[in-house]
Amino acid sequence: MPIDSRETSWNASIIADFHAHDGAITSGPLAGSNLLLMTSTGARSGKPHVAPLGYTRDGGRYVVVGSNSGRSQNPEWLRNIQANPSVSVELGPATFRATATIATGAERRRLLDAHIAAIPIFSRYEAMAGRELPVVTLTRTP
Repeated sequence: MPIDSRETSWNASIIADFHAHDGAITSGPLAGSNLLLMTSTGARSGKPHVAPLGYTRDGGRYVVVGSNSGRSQNPEWLRNIQANPSVSVELGPATFRATATIATGAERRRLLDAHIAAIPIFSRYEAMAGRELPVVTLTRTP
């Protein structure tokens, strides 16, 4: 399900704040949060789609979760990375290519537990969504 115009506007304001402050979020409820911008290729459209995502680290990998803010359906970007796992990541002032991998089994649970410990709102998202939240690792590609 595509995001509505309010969410499109919300995301646009987060992306603008991110770009204006070298990756720092300076206003609104996400001020000070660890966010990255992940650009995936649309599974159907082939067009680039930018998603601002809270992240944690697992060694050299970045971990993001497809919470879709607690909605019952997966975010659109998940379908995009399933079709094409090659993404671009903006983190602070740096941009790099990465491979997105959906974690499964015990690794998924471990990564999600660590993500929830660092960003507690995700425990609420999982309960609200009523679905298993996809956990995705982003591994920098050479």
